[in-house]
Amino acid sequence: MQKRMIDRIGACAVEAMLYEVSATPKPGLVDRANNGAHHDMDFFTFMSSAAALRGSFDAFARIGVQHQAGPLHEMLPALQQAGRTAEQQMFALTQGVNTHKGMIFSLGMLAGAAGRLAAQGETLTAEKLCRSVAALCTGITAAAYAGIREQGQLTKGEAMYLKYGVTGVRGEVENGFPTVRRAGLPVCRELREKGLAINDVLVGTLIALIAENQDTNILGRHDLETLQAVQQEAKEVLALGSVGTEAGRRAIRSMDEEFIKGYISPGGSADLVAVTHFLYEMER
Repeated sequence: MQKRMIDRIGACAVEAMLYEVSATPKPGLVDRANNGAHHDMDFFTFMSSAAALRGSFDAFARIGVQHQAGPLHEMLPALQQAGRTAEQQMFALTQGVNTHKGMIFSLGMLAGAAGRLAAQGETLTAEKLCRSVAALCTGITAAAYAGIREQGQLTKGEAMYLKYGVTGVRGEVENGFPTVRRAGLPVCRELREKGLAINDVLVGTLIALIAENQDTNILGRHDLETLQAVQQEAKEVLALGSVGTEAGRRAIRSMDEEFIKGYISPGGSADLVAVTHFLYEMER
């Protein structure tokens, strides 16, 4: 019973990564048609990376099962260590290219929470999973950014925090994925209920997330003005009907061309597409 549960959670996490990269077209992102605004990775880099991480997501879920009886916060160190191991596997396979670091963190915490809740006999819902992850990760953002002003070398996320006050993936996870709950899941559910192809559901979800997400990938490459312009453009696509109309689909293709030329990659929003898919599938 527990093995089937762990297998299902791990498979769903990997499926979310594979589905995200497969969705096409994704403005500025690697997909089946092009490499987006990237020169060091392609569709197959992501496929290989996701496949190599299958065992890691089983491990995240297994940690949750093993910690079903103790206080929630006690499993955080084990999940963090499993995350570091997964990152090392990813970088070894991709020769240092960051394909899935954000997804390892986000989906890893969700897989751990799912394993624990399922082992406790709980029905898995997006609300329960997000609430559990928020409780599990209380304080991680403050802990991560404490004392960074005195550090000599900063990560991109740390630099964005100091410059703009955005907390990136840590803040999203610690707050129970508010952007996913507000923008991603409602659109995903609506499009799935309408019977759209899974590709179009994922692309439509991405556009909705780009419109709302404080994407640190965009901030890291550009600035706040560029991020705001990208968000506004995504909102205009939504107003055109997004993937549900020819005008919307045409606008998405134009966005892709524009983002590739402008070196704009909404990678933080891509990570949240995978989170959205995982949460949706866990509820089924």
